[in-house]
Amino acid sequence: MPAQHPSRIATVLKKSRSVFTSIFILSAALNVLLLGGALYMMLVYDVVLPAGSLPTLWGLLLIVILVYAFQTIIDIIRTRLLSRVGATIDQDLGQDIFDLVSQLAIDRPGKGESLQPIRDLDQVRNFLASSGLLAIADLPWMIFFILVLALLHWSLGLTVLLGGIALLALTYSTDRLTRAPTELLTHNANQRLALAESSRRHAEILKAMAMGPDMQRRWNGYSQAFLGAQQSLADTAGTMGSISKIARMLLQSLVLTVGAILVIEGKATGGVIFASSILASRALAPVEQAIGNWRSLAAARQSWRRLEHHLAELSPEHIPLHLPTPSRQLQVQHLAVIPPGATNPALAGIAFTLAAGDVLGVIGPSGSGKSTLLRVMAGIWPPTHGHVRLDSAALDQYAEQQRGRALGYLPQNAELIDGSIAENIARFMEGAKSDHVISAAEMAGVHELVKRMPQGYGTTVGPNGAFLSAGQRQRIALARALFGNPFLLLLDEPNSNLDPEGEAALAAAVDGVRERGGIVILAAHRRSILRSADKMLHLEAGRMKSFGPKHRVLEELER
Repeated sequence: MPAQHPSRIATVLKKSRSVFTSIFILSAALNVLLLGGALYMMLVYDVVLPAGSLPTLWGLLLIVILVYAFQTIIDIIRTRLLSRVGATIDQDLGQDIFDLVSQLAIDRPGKGESLQPIRDLDQVRNFLASSGLLAIADLPWMIFFILVLALLHWSLGLTVLLGGIALLALTYSTDRLTRAPTELLTHNANQRLALAESSRRHAEILKAMAMGPDMQRRWNGYSQAFLGAQQSLADTAGTMGSISKIARMLLQSLVLTVGAILVIEGKATGGVIFASSILASRALAPVEQAIGNWRSLAAARQSWRRLEHHLAELSPEHIPLHLPTPSRQLQVQHLAVIPPGATNPALAGIAFTLAAGDVLGVIGPSGSGKSTLLRVMAGIWPPTHGHVRLDSAALDQYAEQQRGRALGYLPQNAELIDGSIAENIARFMEGAKSDHVISAAEMAGVHELVKRMPQGYGTTVGPNGAFLSAGQRQRIALARALFGNPFLLLLDEPNSNLDPEGEAALAAAVDGVRERGGIVILAAHRRSILRSADKMLHLEAGRMKSFGPKHRVLEELER
């Protein structure tokens, strides 16, 4: 749980502690230099004009130009430092965010949330480089300017102090009023993106069966909800920003009024009026800027919290050891599975053991749990109860890379990743040897097919393998599953798109794995591929009806 793990983002930010210290020191210097304008105004009105001294005026102008130059340099340095902090966070969290995107796609399919961590990281990084964070960094210096005003006269300091408290109350109100709309906006945006992605993936179905207008109506509904939330948030933030702006203008007028009264009563000079106006403006500017940037601040804060929550869930509770490569048996012990997002178990009471060289055929009607079983054995979904063991070690005891190389998985929907055929077969492994790629292709019976393609193994498959036929994708995905000679080969409906030649190649690949001492599990509706199996598992409604030698299970089915 999140409370059990240190904040990953906070850990990354600690690396930039020296940068934040530098920003604090630079902010202190900048705010002290900001007194230059007010002092220049006072000296011009109280010293230069009464004396009529042009040399003094030119000297003061030169000094204030230098002060403004230093202010500009310091502000540029602060901005660049914050920008580099954002880049550091992106670099240090990049791998975790990539893993998180993949995990959310498994845990929360179809909810449009899998890409949210990327958007959240962008939001946090952009806010760190924005003027909003600099305004927050300058907020504590309000007290400094109020004290300077109080040195001119206590009534000036008190006026700005009370005005500042009023503006801070507006800031708090802005936070309270925008928090819920910001969360609703994120939710509605995810809904709309999920529908758009689903429509994109199924564009051919929508076109063929004229489903476009119906999906358009659903899209319009989601868009209206999204735009409504966006408008509500913009209205609230805009209203509060306008109120704060008018309040600050009113406060400046009050400061001028108090200053004028002091001059009339002989308690201050004329320069104090203008200096106090500049100082009051500077004291209250961070508050106004913070309110103006509150929408991005609220979004960044929510993004921060979501990232912390998800990254804490992603954090492993233990570091798996590098165990010996599995080579003897597979055990499924009292397995029960509730798929992510579901409430009822899809599998329960599954238990069997397979030895090296076994080929298991899994049969059963649609919805019986065949694909779920293979997902669990592939480590995609965790068991709710029970264990899947390779050579007596549970799957989660293996390091992820080791477990992945010991498994070959061909899902029902055999999609490929945009890249070359060779890259897909090699699982995009850096430095994969050509002879290993060709060996996997030969085992899958797809080597000759690939050679006939325009660029051979360098042929680009396109997004999700769109440039290839369904049968070609399935056969190349089989080669990918066979790459590296995995001990456990999991095949989900592996012949659904294959012609007779492809089925023969598939059967030969299964026999090859059996002969080298691997284990193959086939989930299939079409029993033609099950002739390679020597054992059978019959599932029905998530329960194991029977398991044993193929001939015995088939005899039970025929009764």
